[in-house]
Amino acid sequence: MYRWLKNFSYLGYKRTIQHYQTCKKHKRKRTKRDAITKRRVYAIREKYHHCCGEKIKYYLKRDYNIDLSVKTIYLILNEKYKLRSKYKKGRSYVKLIKSEKDRDIVQVDTVHFGDLFAYTYIDTHTRQAHVEVEEGIEAVDGKRTLEKAGEVFGKVQMIQTDGGPEFKKEFKRAVGKYARVHRVSRLYKKNEQAFIESFNRSLRKECLGWKKYKRKELSQARELVKEFLRFYNNERPHLGLNMRIPNDVAVCRI
Repeated sequence: MYRWLKNFSYLGYKRTIQHYQTCKKHKRKRTKRDAITKRRVYAIREKYHHCCGEKIKYYLKRDYNIDLSVKTIYLILNEKYKLRSKYKKGRSYVKLIKSEKDRDIVQVDTVHFGDLFAYTYIDTHTRQAHVEVEEGIEAVDGKRTLEKAGEVFGKVQMIQTDGGPEFKKEFKRAVGKYARVHRVSRLYKKNEQAFIESFNRSLRKECLGWKKYKRKELSQARELVKEFLRFYNNERPHLGLNMRIPNDVAVCRI
C-alpha cells in the first residue's frame, strides 16, 4: 500500500495504473539460441520423462556435442512449457529412521564433474564414505556403482537417494539386494541429504575441485578419489564425531 501511495504522488493516478498494466502484460523474453537446438532440448525432455536441466545438458553434450548452461536450457524450456514443481501435497514417503549404529542409513548422491560423474555413498553414523566415478548418469551406471558400494558396506538397513533418473529402473530393481529399505528423499527437504551434501562439498574442496573433467581423464579422477578416500576414512577427524576418525568409530573398517 505504501508503494502504491508513493507512486501516486510521483506519477499520478493514470500513469501509475498504465505502468502496472504494462508490467503485467510483457511477453516472455526469448533466447537467442537457434531453432534446431531448441527442438533438440524439447525432444530430450520428452524422451527422458521430463528430466531436469542438468540431465538435458548431459544428453545434449553426449548426443550432439552441444554445450549449453543449465540456465539457458531452462530459458529455452520456459518458452514452450509452463514449468511446475513435481511436488504433490499429501504424497506419502517412507519414514526416515534415526541412525544409531553402523549401516543403519547410507545416503547416496551424484556430483557433476564435466563429462564425469561421482557417485557418492556415506554412512550417516560413522561418516565412512565410498565414491565411484563413472562416465554416465543412467540407471545402469547407478546400479553398477551400487554393486561396488555393496561390496564395501554390505547389506544396510536403509539406502536413501534423491529422485534422479540414475536411481530408477535398474537401480531400483537391484537395491533390495543391498538394503532392506530404499527411501527417496522429499523434495525441498535438503536437510534429509545433509550428510551426503556435506561430503560432496569436501570431495570438491579437498580432492577433485571445481574442474570439468574429460572422459579421457577417468583413470586420473579415479586415482585421485582412491587416495582421498584412504585419507578420509583413516586419518581425517570429524567435528560431528567429536574429532574422531570414521574407521576408529566404526565396527567394520573399510
